Amino acid sequence: MKSPIAALGSPGRCLRAAYQAAPIAVPGVFNALIGRMAERLGFQAVYLSGAALSASLALPDVGLATLTEFVEAGNIAAATRLPLLCDADTGFGEALNVERTVRLFENAGAAGIHLEDQQMPKRCGHLSGKQLVDAERMAAKIRAAVSARRDADFVIVARTDARGVAGLDEAIRRARLYVAAGADVIFPEALESREEFAAFARELAPVPLLANMTEFGRSPNLDFAELAKLGYRMVLYPVTTLRVALCAVQAVLADLLAKGHQRDHLEHMLTRAELYELLDYAGYEERDRAYFS
Repeated sequence: MKSPIAALGSPGRCLRAAYQAAPIAVPGVFNALIGRMAERLGFQAVYLSGAALSASLALPDVGLATLTEFVEAGNIAAATRLPLLCDADTGFGEALNVERTVRLFENAGAAGIHLEDQQMPKRCGHLSGKQLVDAERMAAKIRAAVSARRDADFVIVARTDARGVAGLDEAIRRARLYVAAGADVIFPEALESREEFAAFARELAPVPLLANMTEFGRSPNLDFAELAKLGYRMVLYPVTTLRVALCAVQAVLADLLAKGHQRDHLEHMLTRAELYELLDYAGYEERDRAYFS
């Protein structure tokens, strides 16, 4: 299924149109083919998680993946018409670094990025031991991001990790400061209850908000409809597809080693025909014949 918003213009405009029209579920996609699969199934946007990218490189999510590696993953944007929101960690430096970060992600075809207010080395948002940068320093990064974008619709999401460090009130205070600095969307990381999600939404209304429904973290796994009702316009599922894929791969590898065959897993595989259809194999062959004729 092709996205009905893809004809609206730039990737940023497409993402804005999607979440402004109605709340949207945004799955994390760890490679280009998963992004295309999400499009075919009817999602309105996709997400590149720093945690998933780091894990794909066999690295923990502690700021080791580079800006270049993140931007190279922008090939996801080339494989789907869906707008791609990208994790940009802390912006890969200070305000001037953030300028370059924004431009490289824009050039790669991303629809927007989110920046977080942690100190380096950063940590996964649902782990303890995080440290925050000064709120004004983060606001300067947001101003730099807004100034650097060439497309005014490129979406700048400000993530605050303050809840797990200094409490909910500080997260709300910082969020307001980041909105004043020009952030388009606010992302409160690691809220710890439905009541906190509700309270944050009340205090920030009518600012567009993003909720993170990662698994095995500090936040409860709330239903999409409930978060939408509370006022969240985007709901991320950042590492869900990677976790499911890794579990399935681990099971088939164990069977290959123990049983010497993969037959017990055939019903859980895409067939050759299904994979070729997802890859548009026939389209490539048709174009190739046309060029030679």
